[in-house]
Amino acid sequence: MKLFNTLTLTKEDFNPIGSEVGLYTCGPTVYNYAHLGNLRTYLFEDLLKRVLTYNGYKTKHVMNITDVGHLTDDGDDGEDKMEKGATREGKSALEIAEFYTGAFKQDLQALNIIEPTIWCKATDNIPEQIALIKELEAKGFVYQISDGLYFDTAKLTDYNKLSHLPLNDLKEGARVEANVEKKSPTDFALWKFSTEGVKRQMEWPSPWGVGFPGWHLECSAMSLKFLGDNLDIHCGGIDHINVHHSNEIAQSESATGKKFFNYWVHGAFLNIAGGKKMAKSADNFLTLDNALIKKDLSPLVYRFAALQTHYRKPMEYSEAIIANSATGLASLKSQIAVLGSELGQISVDWQAKFKAAISDDLNTPEALAVLYDLLKSNLSSADKLATILDFDQVLGLSLEKAGNITEENLPADVLNIFNNRLQARAGKNWSESDRLRDELEKLGYIIEDSGKDSAIRLK
Repeated sequence: MKLFNTLTLTKEDFNPIGSEVGLYTCGPTVYNYAHLGNLRTYLFEDLLKRVLTYNGYKTKHVMNITDVGHLTDDGDDGEDKMEKGATREGKSALEIAEFYTGAFKQDLQALNIIEPTIWCKATDNIPEQIALIKELEAKGFVYQISDGLYFDTAKLTDYNKLSHLPLNDLKEGARVEANVEKKSPTDFALWKFSTEGVKRQMEWPSPWGVGFPGWHLECSAMSLKFLGDNLDIHCGGIDHINVHHSNEIAQSESATGKKFFNYWVHGAFLNIAGGKKMAKSADNFLTLDNALIKKDLSPLVYRFAALQTHYRKPMEYSEAIIANSATGLASLKSQIAVLGSELGQISVDWQAKFKAAISDDLNTPEALAVLYDLLKSNLSSADKLATILDFDQVLGLSLEKAGNITEENLPADVLNIFNNRLQARAGKNWSESDRLRDELEKLGYIIEDSGKDSAIRLK
């Protein structure tokens, strides 16, 4: 199995530290709904975990819930996103965190994303974060200014080893809203003091004063706590490379004196058609609910769409792309449905082709090509079905349900044609009714009429 490692900028053979793979994936900051760009990252991480399992690895997957400390500006300025969300909705920060954590878990379930082995919240691990700061302080990496404790990046000679950018470029990028008290623009907050005279909803006592941890600290503290010496793979979006993940490495390795994760795997952005990145701060914030569910599209259409683009390449979003994916998934399911329900033997040869594709840095476009070639092969229907369901352990498209299409889960375009045909039959417009029947059959569906009633099923 090979993975592209951001740390080395090469595709490497995957060699785990022990018998259980330690996998850490940066979870959501639960102040709002996850958008489709966020969910693309979680889809690729789910794919990675499924491929590990498919290759026989046991995986311990840890995902954090950021419910404090993530400020609106990566330069450690601005409001805490949780406090801002609470003000926006007139609720407590705890209520905001609980609601959006629940919404996030619903999105994962809808997308067939397997939940992590361990969920961990920043607010449940404050003592561990304070202990990590103490360790850094004892080793001389911490200094204090008026608004908190900061990590001194000048103490390191390899702060830029993940970003691979010249240090001056990183400093230039960090100067937006720069804190003039910081020794260097790349220095980052470990502990922020509560503003004097202002009572925050989330604040804790510490040896340095009442306040709250910096955003980067939680991932270091919790990955070290829950994964220990099995720091194999750390994942996230490419937007985390230059700041969040670089800061995690800096503080973790400075505290422990050991390497912090062997493999760093990052997914590319989801862009609105035309190249603009999807972001909550921009006016292009699409969720699973408003982009698919409310349009009567299965969330698995989005999963299918994501599988068609390699995780390290930018993916475009448009309504046309999603519509094409809905048609494509329906067509795939119709081809599987005609295989029947009898399960044969998994083809070792086809399984080897699929595993080779998916184990080559999660090459899902190539893996899907193997699936479609299998459908065109001379293998028996029963053996095809068994092999496809084996593939679906990785793809996660619920292909075992391919023959169980109902009106409730029809793609929106198919349902529209079906309803138009019902109207044509009710109006005794038989030529239009026949035309629409033919259109549905071309899409892989069969219509069964009985008196005034009609039913639809896959071929």
